[in-house]
Amino acid sequence: MKAVRFLSLFAGATLVAGCFGYDVDAVNQVEAVGDAFTQQLTVEYRDLANFEANEMGDWRDAEHFARKGLAAAAGEIVLPEDLADWALPADSIDELASARQRLLTALDSNARSTYPVEAAIAQAKFDCWVEQQEENHQPDHIAACRDEFYAFLAIIEGPLPPEIGPVFFVFFDFDSTVITPEADAVLNDVAAQYAAAGGAMLVDVIGYTDRSGSAAYNQALSVRRAEAVRNALVAKGVADSSILTAGRGENDPLVATPDGVREPSNRRAEIRFQ
Repeated sequence: MKAVRFLSLFAGATLVAGCFGYDVDAVNQVEAVGDAFTQQLTVEYRDLANFEANEMGDWRDAEHFARKGLAAAAGEIVLPEDLADWALPADSIDELASARQRLLTALDSNARSTYPVEAAIAQAKFDCWVEQQEENHQPDHIAACRDEFYAFLAIIEGPLPPEIGPVFFVFFDFDSTVITPEADAVLNDVAAQYAAAGGAMLVDVIGYTDRSGSAAYNQALSVRRAEAVRNALVAKGVADSSILTAGRGENDPLVATPDGVREPSNRRAEIRFQ
């Protein structure tokens, strides 16, 4: 963690500890006030601080998360980690920045009140992911925090807006983003309807995967599938500015399966008009 992050973050919640362990002890004794979100956030940061202190021996980050817990316990607004405060590997920044923006969007869209427990867990797991990613030497810990973050993010992002008109399905081969001939025929229909409306509609493209890989890998794959559909539609005359893309990973399957199961019906993109 960069020194600036350790030295000062939540001055309104607590003063910088004179020695390691002070704030960890304090967060273990504090009684949280405020709403359900801040109370659960206190619990999550308390657990994270104790893990860093007792399991990892990382007292610097333990104290940092303890101070975030104390701020939450006091009912203060505590935000997810600012990536600029961490010395992160360059190849991790894009995914973390996208994940943070999605988290903030959900939190600002009333997830704190609609899903207070899940939102608090999502925020703490994001911070855990950031901390582990900076250290970058325990891939299992990085994956655990990241996968749990995405799982709870999917909950607090909520359902998609109601669609207008039909839903078009494009299916993919295993671990692939290639548009098959069958998928291309579906996209021809989408492009034709878009043209018939004079280009006056937005096109939502949501990518999905089955459950045969990790949640983090599947999230990235679902985004690539949505982008593959976008590129194909642009080539067919749909304006790039009219296309909205997102990935939902292995969430919302058409066919429910246990983890690790390959299911062709879940390897898809869904296309809707707005």
